[in-house]
Amino acid sequence: MAKIGYARVSTQDQKLDLQIDALKQHGVERIFQEKLSGIRAHRTEFEAMKGYLREGDTVVVWKLDRIGRSMKDLIATISEFQSRGIAFVSLKENIDTSTATGNLIFNIFASLAEFERDIISERTRAGLASARQRGRMNGRPKISKEKIETAIKMYHSQNYSVQEILQMAGISQSTFYRYLKQKER
Repeated sequence: MAKIGYARVSTQDQKLDLQIDALKQHGVERIFQEKLSGIRAHRTEFEAMKGYLREGDTVVVWKLDRIGRSMKDLIATISEFQSRGIAFVSLKENIDTSTATGNLIFNIFASLAEFERDIISERTRAGLASARQRGRMNGRPKISKEKIETAIKMYHSQNYSVQEILQMAGISQSTFYRYLKQKER
């Protein structure tokens, strides 16, 4: 039953000292440290810490945002810890999932995040249904074959710039090149 710390700052210029001091003061035995943005999907030290953890351990962070890139990510991570029998402590927010109160707070966060996802899903379905009633279909508008053929002929004639072709055909550059690539296969 070890206390394992995770400390992260977003840039190389930032210092980990404040977080490390707080973790040590809390009795953390081992600290995994990183200097990279939390937006990055692969955090080497974070993954190493997850591999190091054993049932009964406690993960300690200075603040919630050090461990999760988003609320969804944070909840998934803490849920994974819980399923493995690992407690979680955030010092600044005073959350400790090994206590009834800390577990309640975490579950409230998880419920709010799930509620938000459900609301977004309901709005999306309602918007799509409303659009269908007005005759609009899902997805990108279809581009006529004639427009594409004409645009490709104009391109091969070498009399027009790509920008002129896009403007006359009313299509985006990525769409044009995608169809051109398909045609050349």
